[in-house]
Amino acid sequence: MSWVDHAIWWHVYPLGFCGAPIRPLHDPQDVFRSFEVDTQDEDADTHVLGHRLPQLLGWLDYLTDLGLNGLLLAPIFASSSHGYDTIDQFAIDPRLGDESDFDQLVAECRKRGIRLVLDGVFSHVGYFHPELQSVLAKGPDSPSGRLFDVDWESPKGPEPRVWEGHGGLVRLRHENQEAQDYVVDVMNHWLDKGIDGWRLDAAYSVPTSFWAQVLPRVRERHPDSWFLAEVIHGDYAEFVEESTADSVTQYQLWKAIWSSLKDANFYELDWSLQQHNKFLDTFVPNTFVGNHDVTRIATMLTADKAVMALAILMTVGGIPSIYYGDEQGFTGEKTDNITGDDAVRPPMPTSPSDLLPLGDSVNHAYRALIALRRKHPWLVAARTESIALENERYQYRVTEAEGTRVLEVTLELKSTPHVVIRDPQASSKDTVEWAQPAQ
Repeated sequence: MSWVDHAIWWHVYPLGFCGAPIRPLHDPQDVFRSFEVDTQDEDADTHVLGHRLPQLLGWLDYLTDLGLNGLLLAPIFASSSHGYDTIDQFAIDPRLGDESDFDQLVAECRKRGIRLVLDGVFSHVGYFHPELQSVLAKGPDSPSGRLFDVDWESPKGPEPRVWEGHGGLVRLRHENQEAQDYVVDVMNHWLDKGIDGWRLDAAYSVPTSFWAQVLPRVRERHPDSWFLAEVIHGDYAEFVEESTADSVTQYQLWKAIWSSLKDANFYELDWSLQQHNKFLDTFVPNTFVGNHDVTRIATMLTADKAVMALAILMTVGGIPSIYYGDEQGFTGEKTDNITGDDAVRPPMPTSPSDLLPLGDSVNHAYRALIALRRKHPWLVAARTESIALENERYQYRVTEAEGTRVLEVTLELKSTPHVVIRDPQASSKDTVEWAQPAQ
């Protein structure tokens, strides 16, 4: 087994987690152009900048106490607002701190055996990216002219082609060598500084041929690095084969888990798990029940059903990630407006000791189920099969990919949500590994 087969990630959105202002008061082109602010200038947004990244240090022991060993960070590079409109992928966002803060985070993760993966936004850059602005001013023959996707024939003048209709997100020209070289340089820069891999944001919107050129080049220098591609729908296995990515985000299973529990339709979950088995023949997907782009699992479901969702996540094949706050029963609804992500990307207290006790029962269940996953590391590649299937009751068997070890999981929705996880091969008469409510 490679190191990633043992990884269970804590997925954190740092700008939100650390309480950084997401929408600066002034034009970000002015505030962030040089990443330096004249503190004597009364109009400058000096409160925007700050060494916030070290706040994560106080949560690393919390992470390991949960039973996790990976930190999956959403964007931490200099950007104009939410992190995905990057203006310098070689610099830490000045709202989070600087490179010394990052170096300290890497060192503290290493002390605890925590793997670190960063979010790479390589489908597009922010409109205020200095090189893009230079290209728009100087024309296509400027030094970076082949890096960005600009319509130079537009009757309106040079018009950047944008990502999925977002005017502030300008696409790279992925067919050009310059874009490939740029992404390779960014990836290697941070891998050289000690990270373990990359989440490839919006990887589905980039030609797989681009990734097939870039990732092998990076692996030549960092052969143990891991690449997780964000793919929402489509043929996951085909994407992995063509792109050479190691894994993709298993949105199909995410939807089936919460939807089957919400609608009392375990047939959907069973169908998705059959598809999941097929994916496991090719690659090991990243599995999750929450992330920075979706409504919190405890909001979509009741707290009891949210724990059921985790029980499924922890007993099927995959490389799991847990979105920060879900282990405390946090709620939050994603909405379709400019502030629509704020509720699911909240600030955390300075220290875990400042958490309210409201999430204790959920946290206790999370710890127990993560411990169960740790007890059975073979689950990472395990296959599932249905034993009994009804709308409100589902029993499945999880079997080691190349072996004989098994677990059996029973989910009940008919009255109080209820889960029982058994090890039928246990030597003792009590084969129950975990149950909700406890038995």
